[in-house]
Amino acid sequence: MVAETTPTFLGVPMKLVSLATLTIQNSALILIMHYSRIMPVTSTDRYFASTAVLLNEVLKMLLCIVVAYRDRRKTDGSMSPLSITFDGLYKDIFRSDSWKLAIPACLYTLQNRLQYVAVSNLDAASFQVTYQLKILTTALFSVILLHRRLSFIKWVSLITLTAGVAIVQLPPTSSAPTHQRRSATYEGIDADHHGEPMMDRSKGLFAVIVACMISGLAGVYFEKVLKGSNTSLWIRNIQLSVWSIIPALFIGVIWMDGQEIMEKGFFVGYNAVVWTAIVFQAFGGLVVALCVNYADNIAKNFATSISIIASCIASVYFFDFVVTVNFVVGALVVLFATWLYSKPDSPNPSKAEYVSLKNTVVDHPEKPEQWANTEEKR
Repeated sequence: MVAETTPTFLGVPMKLVSLATLTIQNSALILIMHYSRIMPVTSTDRYFASTAVLLNEVLKMLLCIVVAYRDRRKTDGSMSPLSITFDGLYKDIFRSDSWKLAIPACLYTLQNRLQYVAVSNLDAASFQVTYQLKILTTALFSVILLHRRLSFIKWVSLITLTAGVAIVQLPPTSSAPTHQRRSATYEGIDADHHGEPMMDRSKGLFAVIVACMISGLAGVYFEKVLKGSNTSLWIRNIQLSVWSIIPALFIGVIWMDGQEIMEKGFFVGYNAVVWTAIVFQAFGGLVVALCVNYADNIAKNFATSISIIASCIASVYFFDFVVTVNFVVGALVVLFATWLYSKPDSPNPSKAEYVSLKNTVVDHPEKPEQWANTEEKR
């Protein structure tokens, strides 16, 4: 009997690598994005969120093109002319059904913009907990659009998740001052040099709830488009980025912030922190998508739990975040609901499939282990 080899990376099991990658991605991205929107502005104005969203899609598209090109070369052969590879890659990207991704692409672009508004007006820990509502919206849209049936336990977990988020958003019972920092959304950029205005918590909460709704709708729609399609994940991501660049450029950069960008420049306010946030958002999601193949539900829930705890600790240390009883109780409820939702449904004996005796075949294996193999195939 040949033992199964465990995939490793530099000698470390891929499951542990996946766990570390998921944890870093879930926590570091939000912390960096939040800091990039509240860090003090000295000589220049704050960067435009619309330009960051556009650059995020451009970087993501370039990475996917490189990987798709490598895969295409393997298919065509290393000795085939480059013109054949580029022609095949072009036909794969701009195939007749690529227009179907225009809707989720526009939704993802709006979601990315709302994330910047949310992290500008909410602390990183509260954003992390509230953003778990995307589990609820994804489940609801999957029931509506994909006609999926959820078990009683999953419905209970979704209700528990909603209750946990609501507890986190309750105002503190004590009279201690709450964490308030500058709102770094561009709508309030004029106040950058006039004191430190408070964050608009209501605006941030509204933005993250709408972002969760859009995330659920876009994810389910994207899954519906992918059903029955043999197009690779990298080609689909390129198509998503191509369609996302259109609204990000013409609506976000030109229409909404065009006048200010013409006056101050496209890269105004950019520094190492801003570039790190953009790179994390562009490349992190793709890396996590690959790592998910090696991580089970327990690992993903563990990564989510660690990322929320890490965001809370970092918010206390770097952003003077005040941990309240409501936040602790609500976060624990959300973590429990996330774990409960991801548990596999137990088989229902009442719905067991009946198999006629005349359709069964009885084997008589000579070795005891063959009986186990027979049972596994049934």
